[in-house]
Amino acid sequence: MLTEGLHSELKDTNVKVTVVFPGGVSTNITKNSGVEGFQQKISKKDMKGMKLLTPQETAEIIINGMEKDEYRVLAGTDSKLMDFFYRWSPKRAAGMIEKKLKDIIG
Repeated sequence: MLTEGLHSELKDTNVKVTVVFPGGVSTNITKNSGVEGFQQKISKKDMKGMKLLTPQETAEIIINGMEKDEYRVLAGTDSKLMDFFYRWSPKRAAGMIEKKLKDIIG
């Protein structure tokens, strides 16, 4: 919402704003998160269905969207799926995320 508001405030200026919704990106963020045992709690079943983008793929999608002055950029299949769910039922989508995080973190 902050980025969307910023986009509206700056629409009549030379400053362009793109709202970015990145999905899963294959980085060391979980390893570096400081959450004990986080990676061990993610089951192979959970990971099997996830196609994580590389940082390079993610950056390319985002930069292409920015260069085309797109209002919104969705990077990754999971981002597109969550966007669909969120538009359909914001409260239910937030609940899905909460449940998944509770299952992983405990």
